[in-house]
Amino acid sequence: MKRIEVVAAVIRRGNEIFATQRGYGEFKDWWEFPGGKMEQGEAPEQALIREIREELDAEIEVGNLIQTIEWDYPAFHLTMHCFWCSLKSASLHLNEHEASRWLNAESLHSVQWLPADTGILEEIRQTLEGTRPME
Repeated sequence: MKRIEVVAAVIRRGNEIFATQRGYGEFKDWWEFPGGKMEQGEAPEQALIREIREELDAEIEVGNLIQTIEWDYPAFHLTMHCFWCSLKSASLHLNEHEASRWLNAESLHSVQWLPADTGILEEIRQTLEGTRPME
């Protein structure tokens, strides 16, 4: 099975996180944390900074690793490194996604997340509610 390694930014602003809606591919219209594929020899943090700059025209501060998710899709195996991130600038521009939302703990499940992304939603909800410390 084909293997893909990616990084994902859980961008936090207060008690909200940033979600983006895919505008292409098999999972068009599903929601995800922004990010993308790592390049050869690239550290996850470097890949995340590059990907967010490309996808959102934004500069981020990469924080701690939340979790690495292993997920089997029908056509490939995904390894996704998810990091807490914060914006260095207030502006975000959608270069690849069709929509975006800031979601709080109550609205976290109001969008249709990609299957792999659902693996960290409970941890994110607990952090946003203050019942789990952000490490």
